[in-house]
Amino acid sequence: MDKKRLSKLKKTLVAARDELARLALATEADRKPVELDQSSQGRLSRLDAIQVQEMALEQERRRAVEITRIDAALRRMDEDEFGYCVSCGDDIAPARLDNNPAVPTCITCASK
Repeated sequence: MDKKRLSKLKKTLVAARDELARLALATEADRKPVELDQSSQGRLSRLDAIQVQEMALEQERRRAVEITRIDAALRRMDEDEFGYCVSCGDDIAPARLDNNPAVPTCITCASK
């Protein structure tokens, strides 16, 4: 893989990681514990708040997984392992990397 393309993919990964971190900060309040004080909030409002909290927690878990994948891809770039399937060692198709530079496997291994 040429250095220009690798640099472009690295910038894409860093930008994605930064955006995920920004979203995590923006939704921090939604993940806080729900106050169950019945005198200040009705039952349905509490249920809605709990649902919002659970959805925010799940989104945060997914963001954390994606950040881990991005960090792993950046490490592979630093170790000159980027672009090769972590399972079989074959080249990952350029179009697959263009679609998602954090992808660790070729399409053959991903479909197994």
